[in-house]
Amino acid sequence: MKRSAWRVVTLIVLLVVAGIGIYAYRVIRRGFSTREEPGAMEAALATSARSMAIPARYKSMKNPVTATPEVIREGMEHWADHCATCHANNGSGDTMYGKAMYPRPPDMRRDRTQNLSDGELYSIIQNGVRLTGMPAFGDAGDDDIDSWKLVVFIRHLPTLTDREQMEMEKLNPKSPREMQEEMEEEQFLNGGKPSMPSMTPHTHH
Repeated sequence: MKRSAWRVVTLIVLLVVAGIGIYAYRVIRRGFSTREEPGAMEAALATSARSMAIPARYKSMKNPVTATPEVIREGMEHWADHCATCHANNGSGDTMYGKAMYPRPPDMRRDRTQNLSDGELYSIIQNGVRLTGMPAFGDAGDDDIDSWKLVVFIRHLPTLTDREQMEMEKLNPKSPREMQEEMEEEQFLNGGKPSMPSMTPHTHH
């Protein structure tokens, strides 16, 4: 190899080492708090890692479920009950838990998510993503119909209406205190006297 080529290689190596050193210094200085937004480099690395983590067979997999109004509704109910706590009803990720996670839940309405194939979205739902807050949901395998319905709803998120979001708020998990306040408000509006509700916990499945 010529001397000029060696100089180029050496320069590249030094730049990479310097970049790693700067990044390591910043991490050590700030610690591992989840309060800060991930930098552009971390976001790009996380996206690449997510892509590499999805098995190849999922990339070309098609959704066996047709996007009918009934399916969208079922997916919406499932999302409101299981996913909205971190991802928000509208998919923005702007929730108390979502804003405290690292990396942040992606905005599901944007191209970075919408451009994933149906199979890739299904794989993320089914298998989760390591080193993030995304757990594995559903039954193992490729034929979990509830998860495929969630994929249909994710495709619907960019066109979600205000009315649908209001409906989803009624389906979101609620604490006993929130259930009590909601019942008292409803009774007040109906002219009835507020009373203590039965503290039946919200059941996840």
